[in-house]
Amino acid sequence: MFRNEHNSATEWSPLDDACHRGPIPAANCGASHRERTRGNGRSRGRTVGSWVAGGLVIAALAIAARTLAPPAPVAAQAGRTPSANRAPTRGGSAERVATKADTSRSALPRATSPLNAARTATSPTGPAPSESNIAAVVNGQSITRDGLARECMRRFGEEVLESVVNKQLIAVECARQGIEITDQHVAQEIERMAGKFGLSTDRWLQLLRDERQITPEAYQREIIWPMLALRQLAAGQIEVSQAELKEAFESEYGPKVKARIIVASSRTEADKLLTMVKADPERFGDIAKDHSVDRNSASARGLVPPIRKHTGSKELEDAAFALEEGEVSGVIEAANQFLILKCEKKIPESFVAAQQLSETEGRLRDQIQEQKLRTAASGLFKRLQEQSKVVNVLNDAKLNREMPGVAALVNGRPIPIAELAAECLQRHGEEVLDGEINRLILQQALTHKKVEVTQDDLDEEVRRAADAYGFVKKDGSPDVDAWIRHVTADGGEHYSVDLYMLDAVWPSVALKKLVGASVEISDEDLRKGFESNYGERVEVLAIVVNNQRRAQQVWEMARNDPSEQFFGDLATQYSIEPVSRANLGKVPPIRRHGGNDLVEEEAFKLGPGELSGVIAVADKYIILKCLGRTQPIVSKIDDVRDELTKELREQKTRGAMAAEFDRLKETAKVQTYLTGIVTRGRLHQTAQTAGAN
Repeated sequence: MFRNEHNSATEWSPLDDACHRGPIPAANCGASHRERTRGNGRSRGRTVGSWVAGGLVIAALAIAARTLAPPAPVAAQAGRTPSANRAPTRGGSAERVATKADTSRSALPRATSPLNAARTATSPTGPAPSESNIAAVVNGQSITRDGLARECMRRFGEEVLESVVNKQLIAVECARQGIEITDQHVAQEIERMAGKFGLSTDRWLQLLRDERQITPEAYQREIIWPMLALRQLAAGQIEVSQAELKEAFESEYGPKVKARIIVASSRTEADKLLTMVKADPERFGDIAKDHSVDRNSASARGLVPPIRKHTGSKELEDAAFALEEGEVSGVIEAANQFLILKCEKKIPESFVAAQQLSETEGRLRDQIQEQKLRTAASGLFKRLQEQSKVVNVLNDAKLNREMPGVAALVNGRPIPIAELAAECLQRHGEEVLDGEINRLILQQALTHKKVEVTQDDLDEEVRRAADAYGFVKKDGSPDVDAWIRHVTADGGEHYSVDLYMLDAVWPSVALKKLVGASVEISDEDLRKGFESNYGERVEVLAIVVNNQRRAQQVWEMARNDPSEQFFGDLATQYSIEPVSRANLGKVPPIRRHGGNDLVEEEAFKLGPGELSGVIAVADKYIILKCLGRTQPIVSKIDDVRDELTKELREQKTRGAMAAEFDRLKETAKVQTYLTGIVTRGRLHQTAQTAGAN
């Protein structure tokens, strides 16, 4: 990425949108191949040798924990359509277009089509599949349930098998101890969870389905039942003491320290930075911005969320609470890093009304029990593994030949491949089907245009990505082998080169082929791109609220007390945007052509110390206070013209790819029989209606 020194690595936006496009596509628009392989949002299973704590049942507890936070209102998702900017899941959706990747001939499989590369789910040439075996029909071409189950197995087989094995181990142990988890127990727990957020059970389950993509059946089987079973098995280990409850209360409601931090990688560097800070404590924020190795806090001049007690490093907490306002600490060694703190403000404890104490203690008790349950479950699984004999047949070629049709053995009892495939289809069928539909739409478009994706195309795309992300050899050529190791490791234990090529590289190349050489870079593009990436930026404090009346009240208070400290206090109290709320209003500098025209226009009108008006953007209301301007490092466009042109062409190509894919989806006729409803394309009807016609 082309960025000068004053450019923050973090782009700030007051809106909850994945990407706000301005005249020049923002630098983070378009999911890269690396982004597509990173953080898929699910726990990945381990091989049989490590099927202990941390397995899928433990992951179920993590999912259960996530569901403790209520999903956002459905209205927040209204109108959201999948775009090329979103990172994919292992469902392999070609919809999330990749743009920064590449491959080497030595490292990659020889595959030119996703249909040939991966035992695809589409129906083969020959007799038509039976209606009962059809998962979807895309422009007249079928995707079979059998093929879809294979694709689910390819992506999630190990993970689901681990979950199935662990559930069997839990069930056996429950039976041994005489523990029974009934449907009534499960229903009562779901009702309790829903009641925590003032929702009916039906509404809670609907929200989970709409926003977490968790069906009621999966929620009952894969989350609630294991959690209740583990609670019973570990009942004696998850009791909460008064001392633990007191610590949790103090952590959440006790005093806090608002601080800035500088993080150094060595003691020598930390000592040097401490000398600079002590020479001029008022420059602490500037020194943090320029020298701290923690980029997140550096982008906010060292500001971090308030430090609380009993949350992590005792050394850090002790040092923070020992400081007076304005005081700078010495060098603190914690977690193999060297830290310097400056106390900005001591925040007093929060008041909790007597009538709320019982509810608060109940919530804190639940949190502590959940943490203890995770720890207890780890020990439980370790013991169950030691007592059981589990043989993973699925990923062992020799055992596969000896025991065809078997996925694993648990104490001699086989888990059939067919049973595992059905479980994979039930859990992940919808998301994998989405990817298969998208891939087939692209393949059909290539066929219609008589265009092919060749192995040379794939190789070149991967080489380009390796180079773009700095994976180069000493001679300057792309280090494809290192890049492939990186993206497959980043994608998780079971993310293979085949899947990377199929789910990330091929869709990107296919869309580039469909778009062709239609992208041109004008002088105006170059001017705006240079201004956006190398021009000055406005440093601001910001407050974001979602109510116009509240915005007017906050603006009036900010006008009456023009100090930066008071504005920061207002941000902490009123801003609904996490970065500004956690950092006394401090957000990364605002650049031109970043995609928020109204915010940019107002920001660049301001002089140091000036307050903006209330800026209405969508359903948010924003107030800015100007701190000053950054100084550009590069002043002549010719110094960066080639690099800028290359980057802008890539960005505009991504935009064209996204637009083309949206067009293909809009014109596709897709009938999905897995869920029984047509959800995309011009034809909107139920599968049953389609059959009647």
